[in-house]
Amino acid sequence: MFTGTHFYSMDSKGRVSIPSRYREILQERKERQLVLTNFHQTLQKDSPDNFRYLLAFTLEEWQKIEVKLAEQPQLQANLRNFQRYIASKVENCPLDRLGRILIPPHLRDYAGLSREVCLVGTVRSIEIWDRASFEAHMKELEEFNFEGILGELSI
Repeated sequence: MFTGTHFYSMDSKGRVSIPSRYREILQERKERQLVLTNFHQTLQKDSPDNFRYLLAFTLEEWQKIEVKLAEQPQLQANLRNFQRYIASKVENCPLDRLGRILIPPHLRDYAGLSREVCLVGTVRSIEIWDRASFEAHMKELEEFNFEGILGELSI
């Protein structure tokens, strides 16, 4: 499981190191690549902040998502829009011998990634954020009430 927050510098070519803990998980699963795609989140409807980041999945996890997407009705507009949004930017990013991935320019631009990035483990996936955006998002999360979500999870 991917957990924790890790801060790294992205080089001028768009390469970023994958934390050693995450590389160990990938190695155990015999995975040598991550599947990246775009995502964004607005915490509250009236919030002016729209945080953009990247989602990184193992190939196995991404294939589960593809199966679920393929099972959905093709003529439902909201589902088609979501499929188009999430699948159109997918990139397979192999790990190099130093344990880095190359984030393609269009995904770096989408997420507004600067030199300072943050990799956040979210159990089954990894989020890749611009560090300043992540810190602003975490400040907003401090004000959010998670009690209802804990109840839904029966925790």
